[in-house]
Amino acid sequence: MKIDELLRISRIEQRGGDMSDGSSILAAMISVLSRSLRQPGLARLVRTTIAVAALAGGLGLQSLPLPDAMARDLDGRHANSPLKGWFESLRSRRGPCCSDADGTALSDIDWEVQDGRYRVRIEGIWWNVPDDAVVTEPNRAGRTMVWPVYYRELNTGLRIEVRCFLPGSMT
Repeated sequence: MKIDELLRISRIEQRGGDMSDGSSILAAMISVLSRSLRQPGLARLVRTTIAVAALAGGLGLQSLPLPDAMARDLDGRHANSPLKGWFESLRSRRGPCCSDADGTALSDIDWEVQDGRYRVRIEGIWWNVPDDAVVTEPNRAGRTMVWPVYYRELNTGLRIEVRCFLPGSMT
């Protein structure tokens, strides 16, 4: 996209046009950059440097992924499940598990019992399941499920807490 086109988009948005595709942020930054280039001398250098940094930062922010959504019933298949009410009533001693859509089904190779405690493999890493996260009522769904809470931190990476764990049959 050329700068002239971005300036045109910026002017359209300033007049109230719809720019819901995200190009409006970029266009506004380009508009600031073009105005700063018209300033004389040192002011031009300072404003251009700031505008370029803001443009680069804005582009970087637009490319960041959004955090994982808490409820994941994207296609509606969980809303009509005959087990919906049962899933919504599931609790561990840590609190409610929420719904089937919020949990993750595990294959038998992704969970185990070691020294009398459950462990689950999530994103290739084994995590211990706290005793108070284990759902003690019978598993009506039949499949092993875990309700993880993800914490992604810049310096320490991924940390997961298991809110609920529903053991399966391991067959």
